Amino acid sequence: MNRTIALTGTLLLIISIILGAFGAHALKEILKEEQLISFETGVRYQMIHGLGLLIIGLQADRHGFALKTIYRLLLSGVILFSGSIYFLALQDVLDFNLRFLGPITPLGGLLMIVGWTVYAFHLFRSKSNA
Repeated sequence: MNRTIALTGTLLLIISIILGAFGAHALKEILKEEQLISFETGVRYQMIHGLGLLIIGLQADRHGFALKTIYRLLLSGVILFSGSIYFLALQDVLDFNLRFLGPITPLGGLLMIVGWTVYAFHLFRSKSNA
């Protein structure tokens, strides 16, 4: 087990549950429908990647390769992708123009794609079936 990766995944899950509940209850009356849908997309991606990191962290001893780069790519991707979506969805409520975050969202998505691709590459090259 890799405690750091498993703990990070768990924390991402906890935060995504809190933000999901916040969006479903507190923000439902405040945000426009498209903003709420966008916010929920950020929550969904954070939750999926939190679960993925938890699984990778719990199974780390079974891998014959280092997970540091994969961990950093996935975590950075989630922070940039979901974080930028949260702020963009809330910019009217915060009364602050955050449109400059728009290009950050696809960068975060790209980092997540690269992280999972690197992980798949290492799994493919791994000789272990354990």
